Amino acid sequence: MSKKIFLIASVSLVLFACGKNENSTNIDDLIASKNVKELQAKKALIQGDLTKIDEALAILDVKTEEALVSVQTVKDTVFSHYLEIQGSIDTKENILVQPEYQGTLVSLNAKAGQRVSKGQILGRIDDAGLSQQVASLENQYALAKTTFERQKNLWNQKIGSEIQYLQAQTQMISAQRGVAQIKAQLAKTIIRAPFTGTIDEVFVEKGQVVAPSAQGLMRIVNLSNMYVSTSVPETYIGKLKVGTEVDVVLSSLGKTYKGKVRQIGNFVNPNNRSFGIEVSVPNPENLLRPNQVANLKIIDYVSKDAVVVPTNVIQEDGQKNNYVFVVTNSNGKTGIAKKVIVKLGQSSGNVTEILSGLSSEVIIVTEGANAVSEGMKLNF
Repeated sequence: MSKKIFLIASVSLVLFACGKNENSTNIDDLIASKNVKELQAKKALIQGDLTKIDEALAILDVKTEEALVSVQTVKDTVFSHYLEIQGSIDTKENILVQPEYQGTLVSLNAKAGQRVSKGQILGRIDDAGLSQQVASLENQYALAKTTFERQKNLWNQKIGSEIQYLQAQTQMISAQRGVAQIKAQLAKTIIRAPFTGTIDEVFVEKGQVVAPSAQGLMRIVNLSNMYVSTSVPETYIGKLKVGTEVDVVLSSLGKTYKGKVRQIGNFVNPNNRSFGIEVSVPNPENLLRPNQVANLKIIDYVSKDAVVVPTNVIQEDGQKNNYVFVVTNSNGKTGIAKKVIVKLGQSSGNVTEILSGLSSEVIIVTEGANAVSEGMKLNF
């Protein structure tokens, strides 16, 4: 540093001296005087000053061929490449409960936020006398059954005709079917939970006349069987299979879940050349909701002993070669820059796999690489 200051001071003195001489003896005056000796002396003086300036600049320029950089030692590591694609969360157990019978809602045992079990009774619709019809038809069936059993005993004893036996059997079966039919209609007046889940919203009130509609009676959702649906480019058909692990990133929650491909479509959409997949995703905290947006990271390539470098340190020369700078002759905190041509693999996140040109334990230049040139002294 002191040497550099001395050189700068020397150059300043030379320039000052030149300026002073020019003031005392103007070059134009010397030329006008045609004094050859004085002109030659003036030329020699100026050339000597220029030589000193060139030498000083040469020394100073050497200093500019050094660079302060950050470095990193390359290590073998596991490299994974991801297909990143957006999808929508959904559940197959998300329905609007519809009434199967039209009539007045005489009871309602459901409210928003209530946890219900499959088959649980949520309400009843006025049966309009169906329960009384069931009692009447059951009596008819009981009588027909008794008649058939007596006729059967007589027929076994060879008493009576076969036609009497068959008629009694037919009447019993007809009465039995009548009871089953009316009971099936009566069952439709009872509103039951189709699966275990949570009532999200109730749209009706007790005493209201209900019938099948676009709105339905209530919505029930099961959040324990969630999945993400999306479309994948057809180039990935051979890379995906059922069971492939997937990172499901929910930016709205700041969470990442581990999911698995559970279904792969068998049809390629000709409009966008893609096929559908479904990825099952756990929901232990019940934070996932249908129609949430999720970002999927699907692993499609893994290398267990890969050489990777930060993507931003890779440069391209005029011959379209990719290269990085490595540190040679490393001596503590200094070294010499060397340009190394590399063959690139795939990139994932902010790193890129190097297929050839680098090996582990090599020191590469990371920060400051754009200001480095071949052979430059590096400080780090």
